[in-house]
Amino acid sequence: MTLSPASTEVIKATLPAVGAAIEDITALFYPKMFAAHPELERDLFNRGNQKQGQQQKALAGAIAAFAALQVSPDAPRTELIMSRIANKHASLGITADQYVIVHKYLFQAIVEVLGDAVTPEVAAAWDEVYWLMADTLIGLEADLYSASGVEAGDVWRRMVVGRRVLQSADTVTFILEPVDGEPLPAYRPGQYVSVGVRLPDGARQIRQYSLVGAPSESEWQISVKAVPAQTLPDGSAAPAGEVSNHLYRNLFEGDEVSVSLPFGDLVLEDDDAPLLLVSAGIGCTPMIGMLNHLATTGDPRPVSVLHADRSPAQHAHRAELAELVQRIPFAMMHQWYEDLGTRAAGDTTHLGRADLSAIWIEPGTQVYLCGPLPFMLSVRETLMERQVPAEHIHYEVFGPDSWVAAG
Repeated sequence: MTLSPASTEVIKATLPAVGAAIEDITALFYPKMFAAHPELERDLFNRGNQKQGQQQKALAGAIAAFAALQVSPDAPRTELIMSRIANKHASLGITADQYVIVHKYLFQAIVEVLGDAVTPEVAAAWDEVYWLMADTLIGLEADLYSASGVEAGDVWRRMVVGRRVLQSADTVTFILEPVDGEPLPAYRPGQYVSVGVRLPDGARQIRQYSLVGAPSESEWQISVKAVPAQTLPDGSAAPAGEVSNHLYRNLFEGDEVSVSLPFGDLVLEDDDAPLLLVSAGIGCTPMIGMLNHLATTGDPRPVSVLHADRSPAQHAHRAELAELVQRIPFAMMHQWYEDLGTRAAGDTTHLGRADLSAIWIEPGTQVYLCGPLPFMLSVRETLMERQVPAEHIHYEVFGPDSWVAAG
């Protein structure tokens, strides 16, 4: 399915104007939609990202990127964007009828912001873009639901905390078991689940967490980091992690929690390509899941593990990471810490920020990244300078995916 030739010409002519205004459009769209459907803000959308404006920027970037790709087709990039969004939507239980709601209030906002510039021809072209994007996502999400053996949106099941393991001062691993005792579905190394919690004010909020254990029919493992409110380098305020903090403070052995089926397209491919796993902070979690799989299967390929953190004390899964690397036949690890305390730097433990310039990268290496967006963009730039093809660099972002616009 592609954009019609007539609409393509209109989009090409109006993309600069719409692109320039799309953050204003989405900033208006969300309040309109939430005023009419407060349950979406309360029970589905991430309230923290709404307050920071991150969700608006991510939606703006996705729509603008998708429209631009209709004018200058790039099939692999389109597939990446759509797959990333579809997996996130499936983990939330999004259904086709919700696209109708978004369409109504988004186009009201477009008309209000652009005014007379929205002629019938312009409206029809952008309407076509929206439904081309929406129908693509609806189809991909239907495939994901079907592959999981569930009806559209029916992704939630009750789990109980079997064990709670402290990984660092601010990070805890929950070992989750099915309440009904039924075998858990399989998942691929690197995938995640959504966790939905009912907060004290009655809102149901949802967040995603990587599966960190080796695939098992009897338990899933997720790691959760408590996130305090903080002031960002630009002076703006980042709110405390609403769901993560709630889980960290309130979820203990024997407690039940609502967890989605596994989704996510940052998955370890079953081939013999050399691997480079690069993470920072709690971004280590999908890598831990991948390394558990590699260690369990005795994978013989070369694996380089690079991790950056504030200090060894704040490095979640630090001991497990070292143990997993030792279990993999041809694996090596480098770690960077901003503060080493009294520990000495060495050949594989370094003081300062991650520096990949001296790291050997074998031809054909597949790279997996997870961490804060600035970290990943910096690593990607270094990798590109080292002649690593862009299609060999894979990433995971939790929260709104502004890589779409930045990448």
